[in-house]
Amino acid sequence: MILVSRLLLLAALLLPSALGAADTPRSIATDRSVLTVHVFKAGLFSAFGHEHEISAPIQQGSFTEQNPSVELSVDARQLRVMDKDISDKDRAEVQQTMLGPKVLDSQRFSEIRFRSTAVTPTAEGKWTVQGDLTIHGQTRPVKFEVALQGGHYRGSADLKQKDFGITPITVGGGAVKVKDELRVEFDIVGQ
Repeated sequence: MILVSRLLLLAALLLPSALGAADTPRSIATDRSVLTVHVFKAGLFSAFGHEHEISAPIQQGSFTEQNPSVELSVDARQLRVMDKDISDKDRAEVQQTMLGPKVLDSQRFSEIRFRSTAVTPTAEGKWTVQGDLTIHGQTRPVKFEVALQGGHYRGSADLKQKDFGITPITVGGGAVKVKDELRVEFDIVGQ
């Protein structure tokens, strides 16, 4: 009886630390995780403009699964325009404009950061994530859906550039312009 009592006491003492260890943060596999930004066109002559696909490599990040949370950062200077339907010269021009002072001002605001504030399960393997997103030196709340599929956390978030102090680019007096709304799609894998 004394042996059983001691084993129960030992189990009671070790259980909280064992549970805590199960929820240690997992690093995001930055080499296998993808963030893609889709920028859309608008305006009277939008048929002559281009929609843009931008690769946003994750610099670092982590997440926990027991008490779900996530945080990650992207070096804004590493964003790359991936458009295939434009010339190298035009792609380089779009890249320079995107990183320059008219849009991201990536030299002044080099870090894009997200940190969850609440993760709510909505179904098996699905969550609603709320958190703070910092772009262009401004932090705003965002909310999006995430689904776990084959070890990958996938989803998307719709954002407005103006919410982060960015004025969408216009050309030809507004005949061709970039929409304020953009979509960020993600596919995140743990180490």
